[in-house]
Amino acid sequence: MDQVTQAVNWDEVSAEQLDAMERKIAAKYIKKFPLGIIIWGFANTLIWLALWPLVILGLLPIWAAFPIAVVNVCAAYLPSHDAQHSIIAREGHKLRWLNELLGHVSLIPFAQSFRYLRFTHFEHHAHTNNPDLDPDFDVHAENRKVYFRNALMRKQPINATRKDLYSAALERVGKSAVAVDAIAIRTVYTLVLFVAACSGYAIEAALLWWLPLHIADIYIPYYLSWKPHHPGTDQGRYQDTEAFKSTFGNLVSSGMQYHVVHHLYPRIPLMHTPAAFREMRPILLRRGCDLRGM
Repeated sequence: MDQVTQAVNWDEVSAEQLDAMERKIAAKYIKKFPLGIIIWGFANTLIWLALWPLVILGLLPIWAAFPIAVVNVCAAYLPSHDAQHSIIAREGHKLRWLNELLGHVSLIPFAQSFRYLRFTHFEHHAHTNNPDLDPDFDVHAENRKVYFRNALMRKQPINATRKDLYSAALERVGKSAVAVDAIAIRTVYTLVLFVAACSGYAIEAALLWWLPLHIADIYIPYYLSWKPHHPGTDQGRYQDTEAFKSTFGNLVSSGMQYHVVHHLYPRIPLMHTPAAFREMRPILLRRGCDLRGM
């Protein structure tokens, strides 16, 4: 497919022309059907669910199942993220049911509510890096070491009284009722752990769900919130999100090296943001984006 930015004399391009080229590139990738993320979402949950009978029946040792479970839980959020933005199908489309089903099913290992995450995530997009309105603002930290220290401290009871930006965001948009979803799901999660422990499978439950969930709860905000928005002080369409070069590559960083494209055009499928970024890069540079050597 032809590159929109090929053979362009950038010194002669006006702001209006930059905008037109940027939108043309985005439109090309928005049209792509995200089959990969659909397969990913359902397969990831099925693999994680299969670990339970395999381990309990002695067909798979827990030491082998544990790292698989960690990967499953860490990978559970992104398919839902595409569904949150209705990338599979918008309201009124015949495949809307698939979009919503993916959103719910993919989050089972992560033990979180699709609707709760959807509405709070929309507020993150609307108010990125705003200390009062961005639900994800709590993840900001001056460096990586401070991020991980804060992430561990947030899990301590002493931090239970800190301001809940997520609840405030839901109340602001009139969606407080969806918090019931999140409470119900976490109640089921707790009951599963309790029943498993009472049935003699405490270690299995801890290593298949409890510990992987805690690891994911640190890993996911790191790559989806802290890293692409660091230092979290700038606001504005081309300033609040950056591209970055990950030491561990695009796969381990959950595709967030190109998160700037997602914030500019949220309906571009995750798997197509790298290609969209490469084509859009010269435009983004002229827009003043921080691309961190990308």
